[in-house]
Amino acid sequence: MPHAFQIHKQDAAYFLTPTTVNWVDALMRKEHKDIICDSLNYCVDKKGLEIFAYVIMSSHIHLACRASVGNLSDIIRDFKKYTSSALIKEYKNGIESRRDRLLDVFRVGGDKQKKKSIHQVWQYNNHAEELYGGKFTFSKINYIHYNPVEAGLVSRPEHYEYSSARDYAGDPGPVKVSVLNLHSLL
Repeated sequence: MPHAFQIHKQDAAYFLTPTTVNWVDALMRKEHKDIICDSLNYCVDKKGLEIFAYVIMSSHIHLACRASVGNLSDIIRDFKKYTSSALIKEYKNGIESRRDRLLDVFRVGGDKQKKKSIHQVWQYNNHAEELYGGKFTFSKINYIHYNPVEAGLVSRPEHYEYSSARDYAGDPGPVKVSVLNLHSLL
């Protein structure tokens, strides 16, 4: 029996939530978020990822996306593999007061894997939910954009730098987004 919250239709649009192991706040600094942005943009430009909405929080990312070319599961797998390596390198070489704690959390995560590796930054599950209709898609994009507001980081969604809410407000953000007509979804 297939597991719920997995990507079953590789050409469909999904709401995804890649999350760090133990929900550790691994994406706190600008450098960490920039690694995520650069990798998402690479996936858009080179791998066929189409992003409709996103937000980068301290322990997770929300995406409304699809693969316009290729396989969505493969794109997300490659994204997580690359960003894991880049983030570990940044923790080791950059300025991070929590370096030892973060590396310990990721080392323990790596020890728990069936396929042993030194570090595991991301949980395996992406909590995938297919975006099956206009109202559901609208609700997920709204949820994505209001995540920083609910977390108390900003008072308005478009004020958060690492969110597509900026794009929907007419101010392009750091990740390439295919802006949808939200009114047509309702």
